[in-house]
Amino acid sequence: MLMKEERQLIVEYGKKLLTSGLTKGTGGNLSIFNRDKGLFAISPTGIDYFQTEPEDVVILSIDGEQVEGHRKPSSEVEMHRVFYERRTDIDAIIHTHTMYATTLACLNWSLPPVHYMVALAGLDVRCAKYATYGTKELAENAFEAMKDRKAVLLANHGLLAGANDLLNAFNITEEIEYCAELYYRTKSIGEPVILSEEEMILMLDKFKTYGQRK
Repeated sequence: MLMKEERQLIVEYGKKLLTSGLTKGTGGNLSIFNRDKGLFAISPTGIDYFQTEPEDVVILSIDGEQVEGHRKPSSEVEMHRVFYERRTDIDAIIHTHTMYATTLACLNWSLPPVHYMVALAGLDVRCAKYATYGTKELAENAFEAMKDRKAVLLANHGLLAGANDLLNAFNITEEIEYCAELYYRTKSIGEPVILSEEEMILMLDKFKTYGQRK
């Protein structure tokens, strides 16, 4: 079985998306890119995360060719593939239909730096132009809007986050959803105070040394 470890991680984190309230039903998808092999593992389409087994995870080449797996891959293969092909800093992607980030996306709003944790994704989180799910147009829109960022809102759709590994992609997803909820709540009772670009640049620099050294 190719990419056994990556398949197991996708199964594990798929369940975490549900238990953490970051998606509903079979919504969303996640993948891991093995840059040395030029292959990526992606969750299958339409299968409950708690019923997904490692052998259900699909392996594809960077060109999008199915290399291993008997299941049909996620409909958003192209949206994952384009990031792995063009960005060397992203080796894992999580796409979800979180409540608050998707609420902003349905307004076609970007998420401003209402809290310093937005800096996990960049100076802010832009909203990509709407396109039908599963299309190359959506993939291109997401890629363009996520330049110099680690997350992007997908208009009338959801949230996409990318990182060097699945753990960090999950952390970004969780924190951006938290910040989106903060923005929603503060907007409902007043006008939130947004952090300056100067402060966010400082946060980006501080996050470079955040956490334990490996």
